[in-house]
Amino acid sequence: MSAVTRAAVEETLSRLIDPNLNADPVSAGCVRSIDIQGDRVSVQLELGYPADLFKSGWAQMLQMSLEQIPGVAHAEVKIDTVIQAYQGQMDVPTLAGVKNVIAVASGKGGVGKSTTAVNLALALAREGARVGILDADIYGPSQGIMLGVASGTQPKIRDEKFFIPIQAHGISVMSMAFLTTDTTPMVWRGPMASGALLQMITQTAWDNLDYLVVDMPPGTGDIQLTLAQKVPVAGAVIVTTPQDIALLDARKGIEMFRKVNIPILGVVENMAVHICSNCGHAEHLFGEGGGERLAQSYNAELLASLPLSMAIRLQCDDGKPTTSADPESQIAMIYQQLARTVGARISALNQKKSAMPSIEISDD
Repeated sequence: MSAVTRAAVEETLSRLIDPNLNADPVSAGCVRSIDIQGDRVSVQLELGYPADLFKSGWAQMLQMSLEQIPGVAHAEVKIDTVIQAYQGQMDVPTLAGVKNVIAVASGKGGVGKSTTAVNLALALAREGARVGILDADIYGPSQGIMLGVASGTQPKIRDEKFFIPIQAHGISVMSMAFLTTDTTPMVWRGPMASGALLQMITQTAWDNLDYLVVDMPPGTGDIQLTLAQKVPVAGAVIVTTPQDIALLDARKGIEMFRKVNIPILGVVENMAVHICSNCGHAEHLFGEGGGERLAQSYNAELLASLPLSMAIRLQCDDGKPTTSADPESQIAMIYQQLARTVGARISALNQKKSAMPSIEISDD
């Protein structure tokens, strides 16, 4: 019987691709230890993104492959998750109690941005992360309704300075809707709205969050620029529909984030296809393939393509978004994959930043 070597174990691991990282565990830097005791092999992996619904199956697949190595009688694979904090630009201060900020944005309204933001937040939490959501749409906040927060709910104040975020469906929530009444119109000019956003995000007592999902208002105005320049955003998710006018405005959103050096994590295409509930006929009401073309034109990734579904709308209106209301549904599974992919992209960006060499100056 031939002796099992570390090289043989690494070679086997390198043939298996993590679908969320699009890389094998070895090249992705996930391998923390390999222990070989005779014919028994133990491997410890560390993922930088939340994946509670994925880890068990991934570990089993790796284990089965390792047990095909000649000389291996038994293999064990353990997978841990350690989410690192984003290291932003030097001139942007870190956000207390938050490791990573994700901006969910669109160039125009009505494309399902808020629905994407809330389901992304809930899916990240279901994968094991500590998550919060900030409703940055000052003029039209909707996250309170989508998460079933009772009308009139207001956050408690700590030390006469910090808002205590509302808890809903296992995530922390902060919204301008909690500070005003349903009939209060936001008739502020841009600087006032930007100031309100900055106060909400920096004076909320976020409790050690792995991710803060920010539901951005539509457009590319003062509020968007304030967030981009004053908050360490790890990356942006761009939401669009296949419709040409939505794609045109989405491009403006992408260009804005690029100008302020915020990475584009990818594109989410909503209302991609409508399936008739009576006959099952599929029809592309708003065009076809627009999200894919948009992503390709910016060398980005199409993160998810979601159907035009009445269930999504009804569940959000009822205060129970799809990921929470029907977690085993096909649509919920799309959101779960979206969450893992977004987490993996941020993890890769963080690893790339931490791997950059430091510059040392000597007197030689």
